[in-house]
Amino acid sequence: MEKLMIAGGSPLKGTVRISGAKNSAVALIPATILAESPVTIEGLPDISDVQILKGLLEEIGGEVSFENNDMTVDPSSMISMPLPNGKVKKLRASYYLMGAMLGRFKKAVIGLPGGCHLGPRPIDQHIKGFEALGAHVTNEQGAIYLRADELRGARIYLDVVSVGATINIMLAAVRAKGRTVIENAAKEPEIIDVATLLTNMGAKIKGAGTDVIRIDGVDNLNGCRHTIIPDRIEAGTYMILGAAAGDGVLIDNVIPHHLESLIAKLREMGVQIEANDEQVFVGPAEKMKAVDIKTLVYPGFPTDLQQPFTSLLTAADGTSMVTDTIYGARFKHIDELRRMNANIKVEGRSAIINGSVKLQGAKVKASDLRAGASLVIAGLMAEGVTEVTGLEHIDRGYSHLVDKLCGLGATIWREKLTKEEIEQLNNA
Repeated sequence: MEKLMIAGGSPLKGTVRISGAKNSAVALIPATILAESPVTIEGLPDISDVQILKGLLEEIGGEVSFENNDMTVDPSSMISMPLPNGKVKKLRASYYLMGAMLGRFKKAVIGLPGGCHLGPRPIDQHIKGFEALGAHVTNEQGAIYLRADELRGARIYLDVVSVGATINIMLAAVRAKGRTVIENAAKEPEIIDVATLLTNMGAKIKGAGTDVIRIDGVDNLNGCRHTIIPDRIEAGTYMILGAAAGDGVLIDNVIPHHLESLIAKLREMGVQIEANDEQVFVGPAEKMKAVDIKTLVYPGFPTDLQQPFTSLLTAADGTSMVTDTIYGARFKHIDELRRMNANIKVEGRSAIINGSVKLQGAKVKASDLRAGASLVIAGLMAEGVTEVTGLEHIDRGYSHLVDKLCGLGATIWREKLTKEEIEQLNNA
């Protein structure tokens, strides 16, 4: 086990290149199960979630290679092997294996998902969709069992806008008989990315990126090549980081349209932002003003950027309010920021930040992926040295974080934890 050491106060400058989208990757890789010949996905991020999925595809008989961020999957020898335990438990998005295996094999057994603890992430809308398509779904000893004699197209209205349910139903429906219509569908860019891969494989999908998606089922899907979209959350994290501790940071390989809500808020704070086709430049702000944010489904402000943005607001002049309408339990980073001298209090689903505070280095722990990002940003802003533990969360979503930050001039490194430190963490 390791910890991240950050010596704050170094102004960051230069160019950072954004990796492929984590939230696309965890759906694109399971989608390869649906094909009957090899699929290559180019530009995947080198993160632990991708490695776990590679192992899971190999467990069910796939031949998988992953080199230079490109993954080739030969799914022709895959079988519908149950995956109730093991690697599947480590992955928040393991539920995409349900839709893909149900689509191809008409049956699946998948352990309930793991990953970050953000409070309940119910999969009732996924199950509602699978049942509408004709599957029988049961929960037995912590695993979901799915069985269908055949899948038939259906009209499915999602009670809540859910990225996971939208993608999962799409994965199952592409090989169902007849037409499936998903109403109140999520509109995130990652959904368009998955639909593009499936279309390249021979699926018939219309309306991805709108709130109504129509899918005409086909009997077979073929292999193809597909390039993943850039990670808008990683890009947003570096934009916030550039505003917090930067002296002119250029973010390369980004689609600015995907980050309009963040760009608007940074400009509102007084941060200099210049966006073109594939790059965003974040200039230094002389003085940052307090702003309020409320997380919403896309194209609103992303819940995944709420925690990093909270760290930035500790430096703003005035009082800011952050409200998370997506995940009520997404404030576990606040106690850690308080250790670093932040003046923040939580009231219900909102955090109230009294800004213009100088953060101090401290020993802190990442409780989840984006909390980890917020603590890294805070460490770069702080006086002195910050120690961040819980790196397994950060490694799930940020590819080569230390190398990228060192490339911008940060003083940041990884150290092995001592036996005493591991014991303290285990007993905490």
